[in-house]
Amino acid sequence: MKNILAIFGLMLLTWSVQAQNDVRFGFQLSPSISWLTTDEIKINPNGPNLGLQLGMIGEYYFQENYSLATGIGFHFNAGGKLFYEESVDTVSIWGGAEIPGDNVYEGGTDFKYSIQYVEIPIGLKLRTKEFGYVRYYVEPRIALGFRTQAKGNILNDADVDSQEDYNIQSAVNPINLSWGIGGGLEYTVSSNTAIFGGLSFQNGFTDVSKDKNTSIVVNGRQSEEDSKAKLISITLRLGIMF
Repeated sequence: MKNILAIFGLMLLTWSVQAQNDVRFGFQLSPSISWLTTDEIKINPNGPNLGLQLGMIGEYYFQENYSLATGIGFHFNAGGKLFYEESVDTVSIWGGAEIPGDNVYEGGTDFKYSIQYVEIPIGLKLRTKEFGYVRYYVEPRIALGFRTQAKGNILNDADVDSQEDYNIQSAVNPINLSWGIGGGLEYTVSSNTAIFGGLSFQNGFTDVSKDKNTSIVVNGRQSEEDSKAKLISITLRLGIMF
């Protein structure tokens, strides 16, 4: 983590020395809502997580209203609940986690994922000319996320405390790659400062879950569970640029 922050700080310093008039820096503090989807009809999303994105932003303007946008930040409490349908006899999941019992649960159980990522987005920001004090923008981008923490809760199971947080890092892939698009407006406060607000949508490319030591039993037949779980989020982006 310290190495990532040091590299990003050096990058920002280099930009500022080489192109002081073409680079803007800022910070965001943005609430988000995220959930998980899968390609398995017996495993369905069953509730979102409320989270927070916090971090630094850098924009390099190669034209007056066009810039490369990047940064580094934390995405806290990403994830959501996955529900295994009642048609599933049993499910064995999170085998590498230290959970009391044999890690076998009946169908009708919810599994909640609470994941923290360090994210590095790279995008292209397109903004309008200034109308009074306001500019509008749109920003398609991709983001690379590095998992730093993963907690899990097991719900609807009488033998497990639903409030107990379990370390499930062994069951969550360490890297998440996603694409997204956002838009909003900037309001000029002074010649060098603007506040911004907008909405962004982010959709994962990669599988969040490892599916290691995971299996399901349906109608008495056991099979390996290899579904792909994707992380989707909507963020209310709020911040300030200098």
